[in-house]
Amino acid sequence: MYALCLLSLLSFVLSLMLTPAIRIWSIRFGLVDRPDHRRKIHKMDTPRTGGIAIMASYGGAYGLLLLLPFRASGVIQQNFGTVWRLLPAVAIIFCTGLLDDWLDLKPWQKLLGELAGAVWAYMAGVRILGVTGHATSPWIAFALTVAWLILCANAFNLIDGIDGLATGVGITATLTILMAGMLYGDLNLGLATAPLAGCLLGFLRYNFNPASIFLGDSGSLVLGFLLGAYGVIWTQKAATMLGLAAPAMALALPLIEVGLSILRRFLRNESIFVGDRGHIHHRLLDRGLTPRRVALLLYGAGTVGAVLSLLESVIQKRYAGLVILLFAAVAWVGIHQVGYVEFDVARRFLWTGIRPQLSAHVKLRSLERALESAVSVHQCWQALEQGARALGYSSLTARLKGVRFAAGPSQLPAVAHWQMRLNLPGRDFVNITQRDTSPAQPVLVMPFIEVVRRVLPAKLAELEIGLDDSAMDSQLANLAVAVGWRCPGGPRNAHAATSSDFKRGSTPADPAL
Repeated sequence: MYALCLLSLLSFVLSLMLTPAIRIWSIRFGLVDRPDHRRKIHKMDTPRTGGIAIMASYGGAYGLLLLLPFRASGVIQQNFGTVWRLLPAVAIIFCTGLLDDWLDLKPWQKLLGELAGAVWAYMAGVRILGVTGHATSPWIAFALTVAWLILCANAFNLIDGIDGLATGVGITATLTILMAGMLYGDLNLGLATAPLAGCLLGFLRYNFNPASIFLGDSGSLVLGFLLGAYGVIWTQKAATMLGLAAPAMALALPLIEVGLSILRRFLRNESIFVGDRGHIHHRLLDRGLTPRRVALLLYGAGTVGAVLSLLESVIQKRYAGLVILLFAAVAWVGIHQVGYVEFDVARRFLWTGIRPQLSAHVKLRSLERALESAVSVHQCWQALEQGARALGYSSLTARLKGVRFAAGPSQLPAVAHWQMRLNLPGRDFVNITQRDTSPAQPVLVMPFIEVVRRVLPAKLAELEIGLDDSAMDSQLANLAVAVGWRCPGGPRNAHAATSSDFKRGSTPADPAL
C-alpha cells in the first residue's frame, strides 16, 4: 500500500508539472486541434498532445521511485513484471496515436498499428483464457484478446469528444481495477494502475472544461488499451465464471458508445469510420446541457458501472447473473433516454415492417416470374394488374404493343394523388396513380417499376398480337364502355379479381397522356 500511494502521488505531481510544459511546446510547433463548429465545438485552437504528458508522468513515477532510497523501490523491482512486459505494446499504440495526431492517419493505418500492439500484448501474456468458465483454444484466445484490446482502445478514442470526458471516465475505470487488484491481493495489478490514476487526475486539472489541452489519439488510444489490458489481467483472478463481464461493466460507457456508433452507422448505411454528431455526449449537448454537466452526468453513469462491476466480482457466483441483468436494465434505460431515432425506427420496423416488406418482395418476385412466363400481351397485362393490386396501388393504366389497358377509376381523383409513369419502347407505357384516400398503403413502388423496366420490354418484343387477341380487345372494350366505365366512379381496383376488371382497346385515354 505504501508503494501504491507513493506511485500515485509522484505521477499526480509530475502530471501537474509536465502538462503545462507540453501544452506550450505543442502550441509552438502547431500541434493543435482547430474547431470546425460542427463536431469540434471548442472555441480556440487547443493542443492535442495530452498523451505525451500522461505517458511521461506514468513512466516518470516509476523512474523516480526506483531512484529514491525508499523501501517501496524494492517492491517495484520485484513486481514490475506486468508493466515491463506491456511496455513495447504500449509504445506501439502511443506512437500510432501520436502519428495520427500529427499526420491524420487513414483508418486502416491506425488499425494496423493497434493490431500490432494487441498482438504484442498477447505475446507478453495478456490473454483471455476462457469464456464463462470454459477454457478456450489458443487461436480463440488470441482472437478474443486482440479484438478486446482494439475495441477498448477505440472506445476511449470515441468518447473523447468533450472536455474531460475520456479522462474522467478513465479515472473511474482505473480506480475500479485498482480496487479489484487489492481485493484479489494482486500487487502487480495495483502497481500498474496506481500511477495511471494519479497522472489522469493531474491531467484532468487542465483537461476539464474549459480544456487547455486535449488527450489526442496518443492519449485516448493508450488509455483505452491499458485499461483493456489491465481488465484482462483482472479476469485471470476473477471469482465468477463470467469472465470479462466485470471489466466490461467498469468500461461500460466507452464500450456502449462504440457499439451504438457502429449500429447507428450500419442502420444509416454509413461508413463506421466516418465521424458524426450522434455520440451520447453530442446528443446530451443538443438537449441543452452544458459540456460540464454532460461530463459530470456521464461520470456518474461510469461510476454506476464501476460499482456493479466490483459487486459482480465479489458476490457469490449464483448471484453474479442478477448483477449483470441489473446492469443491462440500467444501460437500456439510459440508452432509451438518450433517444436515438435510428433505434426507434429499427424497433418499429422489426415489429411492424419485416412481414409486410417480406410479403411485398414475394409478390414482386411473383410478378417478375409471371411476366417472364407470359405468352401473350393479355397475360402481360394480367400479371401487371394483379401485381399492382397486390402491392396496394389505386389504379394502373398501360399501353402494351399499342393496346391500352386500365384497372381502377377512369377519371383523375379529386383528392390529392400522385402518379408514376414508365415509358417503354414504341410509345408503350405503364402508369400508376395513387390516391391519398386509398385504403391500401402502396409498397415497393420503385422496385415494381424496376422489375417492369427490366423484364417487360424484352417480353413485348417477343410477342405478336394475334387475331384472337384483337377480337378479345374489341369485346372487352365495348363491354367496358357500355357498362363498367359509365358507372359512377368506375370499377375499383380493390374489387377487381378477374381479367374482366380491366379494359382494353378503345378505352378512355390515360389521364397522364
